[in-house]
Amino acid sequence: MEQILGGKAALITGSTSGIGLAIAQAFVAAGAKVMLNGFGKAEDIAAAQAACGGAPYHPADMSKPAEIRAMVGAAQAAFGKLDILVNNAGIQFVSPVQDFPDEKWDAIIAINMSSNFHAIKAALPGMLAQGFGRIINVASAHGLVASPYKTAYVAAKHGVVGLTKSVALEVAQAPVTCNAICPGFVRTPLAEAQVKPLAEKFGISEEAALRDKLLEKQPSKRWIEPEEVAAMAVYLASPAAAGVNGAALSIDGGWVAA
Repeated sequence: MEQILGGKAALITGSTSGIGLAIAQAFVAAGAKVMLNGFGKAEDIAAAQAACGGAPYHPADMSKPAEIRAMVGAAQAAFGKLDILVNNAGIQFVSPVQDFPDEKWDAIIAINMSSNFHAIKAALPGMLAQGFGRIINVASAHGLVASPYKTAYVAAKHGVVGLTKSVALEVAQAPVTCNAICPGFVRTPLAEAQVKPLAEKFGISEEAALRDKLLEKQPSKRWIEPEEVAAMAVYLASPAAAGVNGAALSIDGGWVAA
């Protein structure tokens, strides 16, 4: 990949696996230095670091504002600056609203939405001072439309899209942008693990379960690949996207077009 992010420094939350790791690898390929963050086994974290050229790692818990601030400070100290912030960390829980556990609601709102605010608040002053910044929030198709039984996730991702727009307006005359990526179902180990239980529940093949159940609302009837989301993130982080601000960009196989 062309070194379009050469000399840039990035922090990516939730980047030890899945979409976040794909973004980190794409950023490194494009010339950026990255700091990783996320949970996982020590060996998995080490493997993610190795896959990103020995990238530094910060273990901040995204539900704890003080740790988020410390993580942003650590990235600035490690690189001497922070050019790109990607808020990707997220969790999920599915339940009817009347049975939704209070603690699950609080955790999802904290990690999926409030963490974005705390990271942006910590990173933005430096971006404004240095005259360059790219904030990329990984939202979801569920930041634009809803599904049942995902109350907290849908509320949080709608909040992320709203936060993105508000921050974008505040920085509109600065050389800083804030945008959201809204993926549909992405091929990750956690998502793929949902296919077999659906097949068993409905007595159908895994291929049918994927196409007709999990990807029911995704007209393309195929996974979005993590690398596709990563390519969009590279574009948004690049100089070419200087005029893109406050956008919620769908990458969902046509989901929200319906």
